Order: sequence, then C-alpha cells, then structure tokens
Amino acid sequence: MDSVSGWARGIFGEVAGAVAKAVPACLRRAHERARNGQEGVHTQTLEAYGHGLHAVQYEELAAALAPYGDPVRLQGRTLMLVSGHLLYPLRYAAKDVPVTAARLRSATGFRAELIRRHGPEPQQLALDLALGPEPVPDVPPDLALLPEDVRLVLIAYACSLERGVMRAEWGDAELRREDRYLVWHHHEPLLGG
Repeated sequence: MDSVSGWARGIFGEVAGAVAKAVPACLRRAHERARNGQEGVHTQTLEAYGHGLHAVQYEELAAALAPYGDPVRLQGRTLMLVSGHLLYPLRYAAKDVPVTAARLRSATGFRAELIRRHGPEPQQLALDLALGPEPVPDVPPDLALLPEDVRLVLIAYACSLERGVMRAEWGDAELRREDRYLVWHHHEPLLGG
C-alpha cells in the first residue's frame, strides 16, 4: 500500500503506514502457513487449513505489530492493541466477494459481543416491538477485561486454500442482529488493486 488514508492516520497516527503495510503481509504469511499445514496432513477435507488459518492469523499479527502496540489475551489468542484500537482479523469468505457481503455465523458469542461493545454506535436503531426490557446479553469473561474505551478495527479478508488472500480491508462495522451482516461505517482496501 503506497499511501496511507486519512482514516488510518487518524486511527493509528505516526505508525499508520507501518501497520497498513504489515497487516496484508501477515495475512499472506498466515495463508502460507495454513496451506503448508493442509499439505502436510494430506486430508480430503479443509479442516487443517481452516483451523490452521484461524490460529496463525493471530500469531502473525501479534508478531508483526508488537513494535507498535500492546498484546491483549482474549479467548486464548493474542490480539494487538494499537493506539487504543484492537485489531481483530475476520475471514469472512473463501471466495472473492466484497466485504459488504460479510456476515457472522452467529448473532451471539464472543465475536458478536466484541463488535457490539467496541464497534461503532449503530447508525439506525432497531425497531423495538418487545413489551418488556430487552434481555442483557451475557458478556464473555474476556471482554469484561477490555477497557470500555477501546475501539475495534476489523481486518476482514477473503481467503482460500487455492487462491490465497483475495481481498483484505479494514474499517469499523456494526453487527445487525437480525441477519448477522456487518454494516460498515468505514472500510478501505489493504491490498493494492
């Protein structure tokens, strides 16, 4: 990435260029490691690739971003906190589709609550047809350890065993509970076009 956007500079300050350059390289290395694992076990399914990619994406980001931020342990993984923003990788597809097609598998759980608690405020309030107060979701214990003022930067990417990393973008998004789609307030590519 040749230039750094105003958004990235506003989020990460002086280290924006280094972070923007490091993230796509980390995703590519994570894919290579996962692909090597898949080839090593010679299974007919893609379990080794998928599980491997999930694990190594955090490791690669933590190692590369260590000079620019602080590690935070959440759900047994090391995530990086850079300039008050938690960088969270999210593989949203195994085919080349736009990041606006990204959706979570579940509207509950760690990822969903992370996005709700530390992502942007919803742009449109949900229609409340309930007669009583909305139930308060269970907060995963790790999230309770994260300061409330930490903001979330999602690193959303499409990646497959055969094609590698096809798309990578970062930005901030809210989660629509009804259909689990991410509604992006801001997103921009990390890979050159």
